[in-house]
Amino acid sequence: MAQAHVPMADKHRDRAPLFEGTAARFVGQKVLRKEDPRLVTGHGQYVDDIVLPGMVHAAFLRSNVAKGRITKLDTSPALALDGVIAVYTHADLRYVPGTIVATMMQAMGGAACPENLLATDDVRFVGDCIAVVVAESRYIAEDALELIDLVVVAETPVVNLEEALTDTHIVHKELGTNITGTIDIPRDPHIEGLLTESAHVVTATFNQARQTNSPMETRGIVASWDRFRGELQLHMSNQNPHEMRRRAADLLAVDESKVHVAQQDVGGGFGQKMFMPREEAVIVLLSREVGRPLKWIEDRRENLMASNHARRDRATVTFALDADKKIVAGYVDINEDAGAYPFGGAGAGAMAGMLLQGPYKLQRTAFKSYAVFTNTCGRAAYRGPWQFESVIREQMVEHVARRIGIDPVELRRRNVIQWEDLPWTTPMQVMVYDNMSPAETLDQAVEMIGYEAFRAEQKRAFEEEGRLLGIGFSLYIEPSAQNMGALATEGATVQISGTGKVDVFMGTGSHGQSIETTMAQIVAEELGVHVDDVEVHQGDSNTPFGGGTGGSRTASIVSGAGRAAAIQVRQKVFQIAAHLLEANPDDLEIDSSVISVKGTPAGKTVTLAQVSHTALYATEGLPPGMETGLEATARHRQEAVTWSNACHVCTVEINRNTGAVSFARYIVSEDCGLMINPMVVEGQVAGGVVQGIAGVLYEDFRYDADGNPLTTTFMDYLLPTAAEVPIIEHGHIETPSNTPGGYKGMGEGGAIGAPPCVFNAVADALWLLGVEVFDHPLGPNEILDALATAG
Repeated sequence: MAQAHVPMADKHRDRAPLFEGTAARFVGQKVLRKEDPRLVTGHGQYVDDIVLPGMVHAAFLRSNVAKGRITKLDTSPALALDGVIAVYTHADLRYVPGTIVATMMQAMGGAACPENLLATDDVRFVGDCIAVVVAESRYIAEDALELIDLVVVAETPVVNLEEALTDTHIVHKELGTNITGTIDIPRDPHIEGLLTESAHVVTATFNQARQTNSPMETRGIVASWDRFRGELQLHMSNQNPHEMRRRAADLLAVDESKVHVAQQDVGGGFGQKMFMPREEAVIVLLSREVGRPLKWIEDRRENLMASNHARRDRATVTFALDADKKIVAGYVDINEDAGAYPFGGAGAGAMAGMLLQGPYKLQRTAFKSYAVFTNTCGRAAYRGPWQFESVIREQMVEHVARRIGIDPVELRRRNVIQWEDLPWTTPMQVMVYDNMSPAETLDQAVEMIGYEAFRAEQKRAFEEEGRLLGIGFSLYIEPSAQNMGALATEGATVQISGTGKVDVFMGTGSHGQSIETTMAQIVAEELGVHVDDVEVHQGDSNTPFGGGTGGSRTASIVSGAGRAAAIQVRQKVFQIAAHLLEANPDDLEIDSSVISVKGTPAGKTVTLAQVSHTALYATEGLPPGMETGLEATARHRQEAVTWSNACHVCTVEINRNTGAVSFARYIVSEDCGLMINPMVVEGQVAGGVVQGIAGVLYEDFRYDADGNPLTTTFMDYLLPTAAEVPIIEHGHIETPSNTPGGYKGMGEGGAIGAPPCVFNAVADALWLLGVEVFDHPLGPNEILDALATAG
């Protein structure tokens, strides 16, 4: 079912040629993942597998009250337990020289909330850290927690958006308000006129359910301080080793050169492990105090209730359309729940507001966005943190279509940006779309699903059998490879050993992105070697500086650095080989690690191993004046955002007796530029789609009125299994970007497009009965309630 289409290729004539001087064999191919042999056989190594001599263990005492004053905190009974080494409270960490605020966030205004690593004289959500026990084993540490004499006088918590906005009760007394991160782009008179006088004006309010990232591997850290060298060794489950090194050095007031961060295999993160949270900061600080290697591994209950939450959003949106049903203006009021201690920023409402137009020719938009603190778990990034813009827009498009009596596909076609419209400047004048194909992906998805045939079957099934079939679309664009701060730059070192094998060093923090495979494909292609001869080393701070793995930046930015370093090495290889072959470097080519003169397959050759041996061991054979060795370090800086896009479409059926939703088909037409590895692309899409399905039908982290979490196990917080998700069909359109290689990022797209697609399909089925829905989740109870309104 996969298709390929590269429109207007001449638009990319200024981009450097791909793989000049090599035979293209690996990029674009379904190369098997180099990570799989160890991971699928259970031989991966994670943080909890790290065991160091003399290692001790930490456990956190957490609040079971959402908001309250600490009137008693007596740790002496815990200290008396055999095997307990120390117990620490806020008083022991009162004077912290550094900050846990992410480096990139410091440039945007600093901390969104107080930096209480441990609770001071009050607690602010269930799960808030109050004290930490260090003991000879985790078992002893957990037992000691139960001996701490803690009294908390409960106060009225702020649990939901409505309560937070009143400021009747304040989450952070230091701030005096619950409102944070307000951005207001007001409606000018022109927009105001369009929103009141257009032929069609439709307003709706949508709510998105609270989710948490739920990686397979929870957070974890092993910190070992060497007091003789004054150095810190960190083993962490993280996405961003260089940022972790920076934060740890800042916290300890030491130079970054004194901190080494190494990650092993990482069992998922989805944004949760991009920045340093409170618990890991505490472990870093205590490592120097304890004087022995210190391990903390988060358990699943802690991860669900105290790591980070996301997606609890509400928006009221208005669209204005002219008589031809063209969308002429839009306004949205976005409210985000930031929880008590958000990290990595309080929210992404501003980004959602700026992207409201999405892939449509909507020329006038305005928005207001604000986040509010609540006495719940803090907000942080979750795969596509700005995805609420697609939820708002795509659900609204179908709601508008129902209200004004037009087919939702036809409404999209009348408004979607066409290839000839590019480049397209967004209404805020801050972003320029280019090299994308929303119209083409829409057409491909419509064709693959058999849209007209489905509509006919939907009508027949309802009229003759009373069955509720539905179809939903979601059309979106995904900004990838952000051109700001540390996220815009990446470095890579490529080295060739004396045997002709290739080592690549990158500052990424892979946690499921197949970086060891895809970046090996890039380098192998440029060097003309087999992909099996390339080893990618990453997840370590002893690599060229990089912005970590997040924000869909690897394909464009990281590959740009690897490609540039490989090109430099290849040029030196050709210079040495030309000297050995008595040829001109411009006349050479390399294939399968063999260098020869172009057009002379039976002529004289030299192997890459021979060239590298000359560069390292037989240096007298080098051209006069050439430096020894065969390596290069290069950096890539992203000048402009790249725009991936996709169209999701799915068909569902609602069981009228149980409220259960079952899938018939799920299709994604994806354009992420030239694909490095189609198998990896499809895997990333599929993973994101499953998370998006979960956010609408299954996952919903809930609190009661007193701020007590109700979903702290996987018996309550439901993750879909293979039995609940459909087979995902893929269509591909390839529109090269203007970055080296023509690649675009796409790691978050599946999770962005799926929620509105699934919601729209369920809403479409319910509309057969004249029932409208506006809120996530749409579990069986919510659907049965909706059906009850129709009798």
